[in-house]
Amino acid sequence: MPVTSVSPRPLLIIAAGRPVESLRRHGGFAHWIRVAADLQAGQVQVVDVESGEPLPAHDGFAGVIISGSAAMVTERLAWSEHCAAWLREAAGAGVPTLGICYGHQLLAHALGGEVADNPEGRRMGTYEVELLEAAAKDPLFSGLPARFPAQVTHVQVVRRLPQGAVALARTGHDPLHAFRWGRSVWGVQFHPEFSATHMRGYLRARAQVLRSEGADPGALLQAVRAAPVARGVLRRFAQLARTTLAHSSRE
Repeated sequence: MPVTSVSPRPLLIIAAGRPVESLRRHGGFAHWIRVAADLQAGQVQVVDVESGEPLPAHDGFAGVIISGSAAMVTERLAWSEHCAAWLREAAGAGVPTLGICYGHQLLAHALGGEVADNPEGRRMGTYEVELLEAAAKDPLFSGLPARFPAQVTHVQVVRRLPQGAVALARTGHDPLHAFRWGRSVWGVQFHPEFSATHMRGYLRARAQVLRSEGADPGALLQAVRAAPVARGVLRRFAQLARTTLAHSSRE
C-alpha cells in the first residue's frame, strides 16, 4: 500500500476571541481546537487577531482554522475586516481552511456571502445537525451519520452563501449550518471544539441573558449531551489538511 505523506508545515489557528471568563481556566479557543483536532503543540501556530497580532504569510501552513468570537461579523471591526481580506487571499490560493462559528460567518463574508442576525434569535445548547445531499461526496463530511448532535452558541448566521459555495448541513433554526467553497474551504456554525463541559459552562454563563430572551437555561442544560461526531470533524480536517489537501488543493 502507498504511504501517505504528511505535510511538515504546521496548521495556523486564528484566535478571533476568548471563551467566557468562567471557562478560561481550561485554556483559550486555540487550545480547545488543538486538543479536539488531536494535534501536538508543535504542530500548530496560534495568532490572536482580536488582540492585534499580525497574520503571517499563508503559504507557510498546511491549513488554517478560524475560531469563534463574541464579536459580530456585521460590526465590521478593523481586525475582523483585515482577517477577512487575508482569508479571501488564502482561500483563493487553495489553502485548506476551516471556519468555526464566527470563523464560518467571517469566511462567508470574506468570499462574498451575507451574514446577519438569526431571525429566530440566539441559539445555545446541543442541537441536531442534519447533513444535506452534497455532504455524501464531500471530503470532510462523507461517511458521517445523516444526523448528529453538535454544540451550538450563536446569535448571527450565514444568510446567503458566497457564489459557488455548496451547502452541506442545516439545523432546525439555520438552513446554512455548514458549507464548502472550492475544494478545500469549509465553514461550520457549530462548535466542534466544545465538549459537553464547555457547553454547560456557556449555558451557565449566559443563563441570565437566556432568561431575559424567554429561554429556559435549566432545560437547555439538561439537554446537553456529548457530540463525538461533531468533535471528530476537527480531526478529519486536520488529517485532510496535512495529507490529501496539502498536495491536491494547490495543484
